[in-house]
Amino acid sequence: MVTLDLRHVASPAVRDLLHLVNHPDFDRAQQQIEHLGGCTEPVRLTGRTTTVDTTTGEVLRSYDSSDEPTGSLLTACGNRRASRCPACSRLYAADTYHLIRAGLSGGKTVPDTVRTHPRVFVTLTPPSFGPVHNRPTTPGGDIRPCRCRKLHDPEDSLLGTPLNPKTYDYTGAVLFNAHASALWARFTTYLRRELAASLGMTQKAAHAVLRVSFAKVAEYQQRGLVHFHAVIRLDGPDGSSQPPPPYATVAMLTDAVRAAAARVRISIESDAVDRRELGWGEQLDVSEITAFGTDTDFTDQAVAAYVAKYATKSADASGALDRALYCRPCQGRGATLLPHGAPLPCTACRGTGQARPLSQLAVARHVRQMIRTCWGLGRLPEFAELKLWKWAHMLGFRGHFSTKSRSYSTTLGALRDARRAWRIEQARTHAGLPEPDADTTLVIGQWDYLGAGYSPGASLLAAGVWHRRELERQFTAEGGC
Repeated sequence: MVTLDLRHVASPAVRDLLHLVNHPDFDRAQQQIEHLGGCTEPVRLTGRTTTVDTTTGEVLRSYDSSDEPTGSLLTACGNRRASRCPACSRLYAADTYHLIRAGLSGGKTVPDTVRTHPRVFVTLTPPSFGPVHNRPTTPGGDIRPCRCRKLHDPEDSLLGTPLNPKTYDYTGAVLFNAHASALWARFTTYLRRELAASLGMTQKAAHAVLRVSFAKVAEYQQRGLVHFHAVIRLDGPDGSSQPPPPYATVAMLTDAVRAAAARVRISIESDAVDRRELGWGEQLDVSEITAFGTDTDFTDQAVAAYVAKYATKSADASGALDRALYCRPCQGRGATLLPHGAPLPCTACRGTGQARPLSQLAVARHVRQMIRTCWGLGRLPEFAELKLWKWAHMLGFRGHFSTKSRSYSTTLGALRDARRAWRIEQARTHAGLPEPDADTTLVIGQWDYLGAGYSPGASLLAAGVWHRRELERQFTAEGGC
């Protein structure tokens, strides 16, 4: 083996890349990175797996990660956030698109007759906690000056920030984010009640003839508050495979959505923040979803693409952070308990409980104040169960970004299982192995977590893979052959 003298190469990443390129088994290392499709932070595993024929004891196939050039097996991180991993988030968005589209047009175990069911696209927004800089429009769609008398550009950093930070209700904003998922849960409960009332039935009787199915995603506004986009559908009692009764119409569903949203309230009692009532804002959009090919903005295909787009976003879309701020060694407590119960100040965070001082965060002033409010409220006994210090990087929002009812359509897990089965079959065919018999084939494996991420040189290769595939997607989207 030729030893390279790379002392003249200033960049550590380039030096590592040159070492990797000159590795005898570089082709295998490159193959692993290509297989990940540009994943930015893959999981590194060590271990082995063996496939054995139980009738003969013959080893059909064996694999050991120690045979890899890097000594480990790389698997995709699967992160849904585009800010963390563009490659995996794109796959997550594609799965979400198919999940939403199946519930609107059929497919993936959902009959295509579902497109005849009443369906609406709903946007539930937060209330106002104080005036913010914005770009209001006229009825004709022209941009009007903000209250500050300035005509803001679309990329103006002032958009979404308070006109008067001193009077802005940061406490209310954070508490709304923290209770947004609970508000949604109450909305779905009231929606079923309103539908039953519209039919002149009890809830039990209405449930026997009608079922509400939905899928929703959360999106951050520029002011750092979450709002929900939801597809809501009416089915028969057995779900998507059965149509609702003829008297269950889009108009009835629309009226029930508006009535339910107006009823939702959550009361908060606290000596520190007084009594508060949280609910949805006045801006409520309810639009009928039409079939693909119709001349409307809310076709099933357009809605599915719209929902999938926001499923991969997170708090960083509003200028916040995509990683937790609390200190991992002490779990944000600022101290660890000794065996006899005495607290020992954490040396990693110097007793603050913060992985990074809030004053040093590279975020806008408005976002920093929301994070600081999360941290302060999270230390109050009456809000301890909200664990706002843990969710400060999410500006207090503690819920899932994408949820659905059980009978809406397929699941993300089912889509991933199908993709995994396809890849296993492709690998088996490529290796020339016989089709396995579940009764006579045994797979024995042992795997351990080693870490996450690439070496500096491998990171450059992964970036190249992602860039090349992005160019291929753009070329295809623009009509390339």
